[in-house]
Amino acid sequence: MDATRPPDPPPPDEGDAPTEARTDARTEAPSGAPAGPRPAPPPDPRPDAPTEARFIALAEEWAAAITSDDADRMGAFMADEWVIVSESGIATKEQFLSFVSSGDLTHSAMDLISPPRVRVYGDTAVFTGRVTNTAHYRGERHDADEWTTDVFVRRDGRWRCVLSHITPVAPEES
Repeated sequence: MDATRPPDPPPPDEGDAPTEARTDARTEAPSGAPAGPRPAPPPDPRPDAPTEARFIALAEEWAAAITSDDADRMGAFMADEWVIVSESGIATKEQFLSFVSSGDLTHSAMDLISPPRVRVYGDTAVFTGRVTNTAHYRGERHDADEWTTDVFVRRDGRWRCVLSHITPVAPEES
């Protein structure tokens, strides 16, 4: 071994090819070599009818909890890290439920008015639908027509929402 030359790096771990020789389905094969087999497409995320029905029932139960104005009942549907995103920004579970607990925020209606879109990706599910609701914030009535997307995760066999996103429906053009 030449004393002026640094030692060779240790060999890569088994199965860990050097970066320039790695390939995947998103990149070209190195040096013009034929690409390897492509991975199978992901499974269809559309749930079967019973699973879709369970998510629709879950959404209906959550809507009933919201219109009950019972913060504990609402909170049971939310993961601890739940947030809601709206045109006014992001509110945490604690912020949202504190408005409910104080009586500043109430709901008298919450209705799913479109067929929902439900997709399940393992232990994550996405529920999207058009919802109309009537809320009162500090006594002022707010009627809303919104597209709502809720992201659920399954933990300990139970689905809990981690994110809700609401987008006002665009006014109809005349």
